[in-house]
Amino acid sequence: MKKTADNKANICIVGAGYVGLVSGACLSEIGHRVVCVDSDPKKIAMLKKGVMPIYEDDLARVVKKNVKAGRLFFANSIKDGMHHDGHRAEAIFIAVGTPPRDDGSADLSAIERVAEEIAHNMSDYTVIVEKSTVPVETCEWINKTVTRHNKRHIPYDVASNPEFLREGTAVWDFLKPDRVVLGCPSKECEAVMRKIYKAMKGAPILVTDVKSAELIKHASNSFLATKISYINAVAQICEKTGADVEMVAKGMGMDKRIGMSFLKAGIGFGGFCFPKDLEAFYWLSHRKGYDFELLKTVKTINEQAKLWTVKQVQEELWNLEGKTVAMLGLAFKPETDDMRFAPSIDIAEEFKRLGAKVRGYDPVSQENAKGVIKDIYFAKDAYDCVTGADCVCLVTEWAEFGKLNMKKVLGLLKHPILIDGRNLYVPEVMREMGFTYKSVGRH
Repeated sequence: MKKTADNKANICIVGAGYVGLVSGACLSEIGHRVVCVDSDPKKIAMLKKGVMPIYEDDLARVVKKNVKAGRLFFANSIKDGMHHDGHRAEAIFIAVGTPPRDDGSADLSAIERVAEEIAHNMSDYTVIVEKSTVPVETCEWINKTVTRHNKRHIPYDVASNPEFLREGTAVWDFLKPDRVVLGCPSKECEAVMRKIYKAMKGAPILVTDVKSAELIKHASNSFLATKISYINAVAQICEKTGADVEMVAKGMGMDKRIGMSFLKAGIGFGGFCFPKDLEAFYWLSHRKGYDFELLKTVKTINEQAKLWTVKQVQEELWNLEGKTVAMLGLAFKPETDDMRFAPSIDIAEEFKRLGAKVRGYDPVSQENAKGVIKDIYFAKDAYDCVTGADCVCLVTEWAEFGKLNMKKVLGLLKHPILIDGRNLYVPEVMREMGFTYKSVGRH
């Protein structure tokens, strides 16, 4: 087998989605030899041609750079990824999907299949790294699965290395992390993991037991979701009392114990991480005999926040039967094409249920939105979206929406009603322009 330099590692990443592809690209960026594996042949074919299967800022540049440098490769099989061109992977990162089941638990069947395949193809000591977001004790199951299928008794360890990537800034988050969490069951495993992250100088590294590492991710995301729901609940009090939620949030955030991050009022969180992790953490807690009531409340507040938009439109237009509503922004947040659990889905469905016609536009996620939002008009641009609509709702705060010619928007609307679900615009400016303007927790 070929060897790399002492300070570089041969790595296989199983799963070329958001987490796997970003992790693989960034690990190659810091000098390692990485093979990204995915069972979807179309995705691998795209990547080999330099076409990104997802929209993520700076990802294409990093991928193309490291493919050209001979550090990043793509394969369709785990066997090929583990023994690529004479190089044996000393660390294999599992980054496959863990979608939620109907009961809120995570579907870990893909992880089990990957663990079996890894066990069949190990030839020397290997560190199997759980990178997907999973409930605590998943690494125990991976360990049992590998042991069951490891007929040649090849030595290995199962580590937990949770990701903390934000869609839209994932490359930056990986290369300049707040912390790197390594759940290692042995000193040999810790040495391999420290070698992998050694090149990321200045990154705080926390080495802990495996179960604590697994729990850190769910606990972190659930706390951030709680912070968002808290400020959205405060926004409702602001609306009822005449206070300004942005001033309240600023005053809260100046307290160093609280901080400003995730205190932005709006129409709720979406994406694949927060809703899924919140559900999974509650499910796990309940299964272990603790009823984590707080997490249920966080979810309830978030569902209510999403429908704030519909309520505001009803207050202005009364009956929605036959009315036309324009929605600017469909992705769950700016700088991503991700439509998973996007608030726009529930908002559009509720408008349709009430008899309204819906027009939608998103600068990046338009094609993905067509797969999850049916029976609406997808506009060619923002101005086309608002043309002839009875009102316009700002759902995702893309920068381009802040640069629109709002006088032109005003003239294209049937009625000058602007519902700002992300507090993007300045209330006084919009009202002086002639809009009937409503935003979250502001007057």
